[in-house]
Amino acid sequence: MPTAVLTDHERTAVQAYLRLLHTVRAAFDGPPDGGRGGRPAVVPPTVLAEAEQALADAGLTGNEEAFFRLLQMWCPQP
Repeated sequence: MPTAVLTDHERTAVQAYLRLLHTVRAAFDGPPDGGRGGRPAVVPPTVLAEAEQALADAGLTGNEEAFFRLLQMWCPQP
């Protein structure tokens, strides 16, 4: 299995992406609007903003291919 040594900014971007991914999954796994019905699940804007800022800090904004390559090296599929 290949290993990657990420910079602090790259690691932060990967971690922010994973938090965003887990937040989205949790939002859609539960009942919409906390079970009250009517509204779809919403991802908190702060979580999305954190991921966007982390990508910008790592110089990966608009370069999804490079980012997902880093993600795959850091968190390989089983």
